Amino acid sequence: MDAFYVSVELRRRPELRGLPVIVAGTGPRAVVTTASYEARRYGVGSAMPAARAHRLCPDGVFLPPDFTYYREASREVMGIVRAHVETIEVIGLDEAYLELTGLAAPHASMRLVGQEIQQRTGLGCSIGIGPSKLVAKVASDAEKPRGFVVLTREQACERFGSAPCGLVPGIGPKTAERLRSLGIDTLAKLAAAPPQELAQRFGLRFAAELQRRARFEDETPVTQERKVVSESRETTFDRDIADARRLEEILGQLVGELCTTLVKRERCGRTIGIKIRLDDFSTHTRARTLVEPVNTPDRVGPVALDLLRRFAPRRPVRLLGVRVAGLEPAASAAEGQLTLAL
Repeated sequence: MDAFYVSVELRRRPELRGLPVIVAGTGPRAVVTTASYEARRYGVGSAMPAARAHRLCPDGVFLPPDFTYYREASREVMGIVRAHVETIEVIGLDEAYLELTGLAAPHASMRLVGQEIQQRTGLGCSIGIGPSKLVAKVASDAEKPRGFVVLTREQACERFGSAPCGLVPGIGPKTAERLRSLGIDTLAKLAAAPPQELAQRFGLRFAAELQRRARFEDETPVTQERKVVSESRETTFDRDIADARRLEEILGQLVGELCTTLVKRERCGRTIGIKIRLDDFSTHTRARTLVEPVNTPDRVGPVALDLLRRFAPRRPVRLLGVRVAGLEPAASAAEGQLTLAL
């Protein structure tokens, strides 16, 4: 989907069309969720600090995110897609991989899907078609908004060979920076780099994976369902917090929010974890795996609290989060428990 959150906002605020609209949280440490293409011309982008976005685009229209509304719009879009394609792997609210094998006219079918989404929801999307998820993903981003790009693996190598390594999923900013330090600043250079030199820097397996991605080699299947293995809640503070009691109070609130979601979705998990980012931006995690899966505050809270107390932050805390991992249906977990007659 093209600038999804902003586009959904413009459906109910059509008077803002054509203006630089930015969806971002509030507070001194808020970040941009997404920005309209008019705002992107000012250099505003997703995950950018909202304060910087204000400086780059002082006349921009800033809106707080409304994820309930975005989820409703996502259900509309995915419902249309599912009516045309049998196998769909949803990635977040605004993106999905589709398996087109077996369709008589896949290109025409996808143009029809894009048109129907536009007509029925008022939202635009970009479509990429290729022999793999990797090619399709990069193709879908190549000509936004409302792009329609079809590429073979060889065409992707040729078209994006001069692009920076970070263009492809799986090569993050830190890895791209390490590659640049070796003089490898494009996908073509990465694909042609001596494997032994890469292996010395990144390890044999990761080096091989980097070169596969640079060559757009991918055999990952489109799966029917996205398996959610964990659920988490975290918050970044407007001001760093050093008071242990305040941190414990906030952790309790996060646990409550997390467990409410888990119970609603009938999910539970055995691994409880916390995430702490200190004022020096160092990030620390601690976790504990239980014998039985849990999803209620009285079971998750004490474990998370003990993990926090054992870590005992020695510096002020910038971010605090809690996570339950290894999720499984709550019903199956209950079936596996013994009932004792007393």
